[in-house]
Formats: sequence, structure tokens, C-alpha cells
Amino acid sequence: MEGNHNSTSKDYYKILEVDYDATDENIRLSYRKLALKWHPDKHKGDSAVTAKFQEINEAYNVLIDPDKRFEYDLTGIYEIDKYTLREYLARFKGMILTCNGLGISHTSTWTEQLTDRNEFAEEVLLHL
Repeated sequence: MEGNHNSTSKDYYKILEVDYDATDENIRLSYRKLALKWHPDKHKGDSAVTAKFQEINEAYNVLIDPDKRFEYDLTGIYEIDKYTLREYLARFKGMILTCNGLGISHTSTWTEQLTDRNEFAEEVLLHL
């Protein structure tokens, strides 16, 4: 992982317009929608559209592959000021719920308890 800066501060989730905990199916659907919208054949000669299309493809190729997505989630962008509180919690909840990424299994009793508490905290935040 060291030295791997594959995401030069690009937020692939925002590029694909999906939530940080999006399922593979949601990622595929959003990719198809955006790929059709930004396909270079629809915008002949526009280099900005071609760049956007390539960015969408790059994001999709990372997020749809479980290993690449895991790697991206660990090494992706971390600039706190780029996120709202809700986005930050959604983006990093996997690491927060696993003791900051130290490898506690997602099926551990602690994780289940923390997940229940996190869901409760999100409900409380919604009502603030």
C-alpha cells in the first residue's frame, strides 16, 4: 500500500454519484447511467466530455473490484474539510467500526454492537 496514490484526491464515490456504502448493483446502475450521459460519441469533439467519461470509467473500475475498492477505501482521500459530517461518517464507518481499520472481523460481537449504536446515532443526527 505504501506509495500507492492511485486516487490523486479523486472521490470515486462522488464521481459515480453513489453512497460510500453502495452495493455493487448500485455502482453498476449509476455507472451505466453516467456512461450513457457522458459518452464521447454523444458529444463529438468535446475533450472535456472525454475526460469526464474516462474519470467515470476509472472510478467504476476501482469501485466494482472488491480488492481495488478495499485498497481505495484505505488509501483514498481523507481531507476532512471536503466532507459533511454525514459523508465523513459514511465514508469511514468501516474503519471506525473496525477499531480504525485494525482488522476486527465485521462479524464480531463488538462490531455488531457498534453497528447498532451507529445506526441509533445516525437516527439521532437526522432529528437534530
